[in-house]
Amino acid sequence: MRTCITAVKLFQYGIHKPSYSVKNLRGRKKIETLGHLGSDELYTNHANFPDGNLSVENADWIYEIPNPFPFKGATFIDKEWADASAADPGRIRIPARPELSFTDLLQKEKVSTSLFEKLPPALLLCLAKTSTDSADLTRLAELSCAIEKDAAGTPAGLTYKKDDHNRIRAVIHNHTLFETVANNPALPDSYKNVMVLRPGAQGGSEIVGDVRDEQTHVFEYLRRNSYIAGGHYAANMADDAVRYSIDSLTENDVQGMRHLYYQRTFTRLCDLLGLQWNHRQESLSPAELEEMRRQIMAVIDDEYPLEISATLWGWNFGFDYAPSGYRLHASHQQIHQQYAMLPQSVDCYTTDPIKPSGTMNSYGCGDLIAETIREYRTFCNRDFFRDYLQCIRNNVRMDGRNGMDSSLVIWEDTRVMLFVPKAQTSQWELQLITLDKDGAAGAGNVVEADAAVRESLNRGIWLAQKTLAGLGAEMVTSIEYPKRLGKKGEKGQHLLYAFLPRLPESPGAFSEAQLRFINGHYPEDFAAVCRKQLASIL
Repeated sequence: MRTCITAVKLFQYGIHKPSYSVKNLRGRKKIETLGHLGSDELYTNHANFPDGNLSVENADWIYEIPNPFPFKGATFIDKEWADASAADPGRIRIPARPELSFTDLLQKEKVSTSLFEKLPPALLLCLAKTSTDSADLTRLAELSCAIEKDAAGTPAGLTYKKDDHNRIRAVIHNHTLFETVANNPALPDSYKNVMVLRPGAQGGSEIVGDVRDEQTHVFEYLRRNSYIAGGHYAANMADDAVRYSIDSLTENDVQGMRHLYYQRTFTRLCDLLGLQWNHRQESLSPAELEEMRRQIMAVIDDEYPLEISATLWGWNFGFDYAPSGYRLHASHQQIHQQYAMLPQSVDCYTTDPIKPSGTMNSYGCGDLIAETIREYRTFCNRDFFRDYLQCIRNNVRMDGRNGMDSSLVIWEDTRVMLFVPKAQTSQWELQLITLDKDGAAGAGNVVEADAAVRESLNRGIWLAQKTLAGLGAEMVTSIEYPKRLGKKGEKGQHLLYAFLPRLPESPGAFSEAQLRFINGHYPEDFAAVCRKQLASIL
């Protein structure tokens, strides 16, 4: 079985120690001058055209770490890069973006600000993303769409019109510029509000839930025509609780968004199972949610045929557009989470799209972990997650530096653990996992998670995002790997979350498409850097 988990509760991995020879098959030389060394010494490409065959002795070691989960491929660490990071952990950080103001530059050079209107689209887009000057951004916002203002000159709304299908749409002159400038944290909140935050600004999606108190305000939007069959829900920070950066995100905000996720999941299951609950048009209390969860757990393992049997949860934080027009991450930077529920099966068709030929299991990413558990049990006759957690506890550095930090754990309480996976599929990947309790396997999904576990999950998610943002991450994809509900779930499967930052020079290319993930540090050193960052938060 292709995994780094072993029954002896230690991670296993490979080390490539290459030495090799290369037959020289080139027929001609093309020696040219590349420039000068100093004032008069010529520098040529002579080294590129050696005579005879080549011998490469003692090339860089490459660590090959199978992912614990075979479906996630393998991670490859270059020893030379990782040794440099071990010697200087400060390398593991993205520097803050420099201040940038085009308006100031124009004033300094005594050029009219009307030059904004003459910039080509690619430069407008670049400026909309990178400028830190509200004057730049308000000008760009007004170029992107028709903004209405009140008597004081404050944005009051957008101009709308009906399209050819009689649908009401905002008058937007440049959609890409509109999205980019609206997602820049330095744009004044009054502009953000009328462009994207005010309920209705992004369309007619109904608000079907909210959490509001003195510290936070979150709306739950229904996304009817979703990429997820049956629709999904989005928990967005409200227009009077603007959060465009993780620095401004509070633990209370995360609890509010997650409350809406739990609430929607539990109420849907109660309706599906025919359980009674106090339906009223207001948010349920945490105590009411816990009582509903207990009712669900009391009957869900009986012979109830669940047509909906899995949860789906995710979060794309961060927004970016390349000047070439390629979107680099989420559709909206305003902090939000998306969630839905998935069916157990779906009708299957072969030739006739009207008449099904049978059924097939619907896809949920947690099912891939269930398959791993079953395969591990077949090969080792052991519990996968118990061995995995022991491997994390018993971790040993790969580089032999036994006097340095070896722990992969960043933070934990008695219910959950936040840690750096041994084989990271993003250079800065973190994971959050539920822990065993009283000898029983940790919760496998949010329905199995009691109020205390849910509170720990909320805190772990917030700490993960704060830690990554503190190191400079601006775009992070977060996903949940849940166990199927009730008897459909795999015994011993723990609930797992993965936090996957996108780094500036790691866009994902052919290696990642093969599930070969290239890394420039040892996971233990990244864990140590994260613990240090977390200490400044707690």
